[in-house]
Amino acid sequence: MSVRNLTELRDSCKGDLFIVASGPSAREFPLQRYAHLPMMAVNGSIRLFTEAGVAPYFYLCDDSSFVRNRLPLLLEALAVAQNLALSPRVIDSLLEREPHALDGRSVYHFQRVNRSAEDKVALGDRRFAWLARKDIDIECQFSLFRQKPNRIGFSRNLGKGYFSNRTVPYAGVQLAHHLGFSRVFMVGLDLSSGAGRFYEQGSDAVPSRLDGDYEDYILPCFQLMSERVVGPHFKVYNLSAGSRLPGSIVPKIGYDELDRLLACS
Repeated sequence: MSVRNLTELRDSCKGDLFIVASGPSAREFPLQRYAHLPMMAVNGSIRLFTEAGVAPYFYLCDDSSFVRNRLPLLLEALAVAQNLALSPRVIDSLLEREPHALDGRSVYHFQRVNRSAEDKVALGDRRFAWLARKDIDIECQFSLFRQKPNRIGFSRNLGKGYFSNRTVPYAGVQLAHHLGFSRVFMVGLDLSSGAGRFYEQGSDAVPSRLDGDYEDYILPCFQLMSERVVGPHFKVYNLSAGSRLPGSIVPKIGYDELDRLLACS
């Protein structure tokens, strides 16, 4: 295994990217119809790709519990994805269980902001947010009085890490911006614990924290992205009509509108 830095891929791409999440609406996505365009799989959404025989441009995983609970899915991703972005905890957890799983593979270092360099001590959230306000690569909230706002942000440079938002598709949007894509189409971004994941059924389901994290982290991060990052040169759309995320923050579009946008590009 060789570990590479995402900095080498910054602004290496252009155009459109699909990010496929794991909400139930992902099952409605005609993946093969759009397989000629770059796609990113996150966590268990790789199952759609293996079923369709499509290799995603990137596979993203930052949750070591996913390795513990869904190791076969991660192994599917290792077998088919063109590029891998895995957090150190995911790599460590994977190699504990499958010591040779990454033999011969290149893996891009994927780490949260304020943790990206092993030779530096992480700052407190307030201190980091205060300093990040002067960094052109980072958009971040700041509060002296509450801790949570200091964890809300968006990174344009994954060499400096990413903001987790407690949901990996948001990390995927930051990676998309870093890579240079100008339009991102979100698939399966339903954001409901009750709705579950498309690849789980009944007692097989792993509990989700989406509902608990939505108001404090998920919604504020997407709101910040909408206000400070999205603009003429970077747009994000949501293909999940029933998504919990308001269309005023990430516009919801259907497949007819998607096809129109793609035809005009």
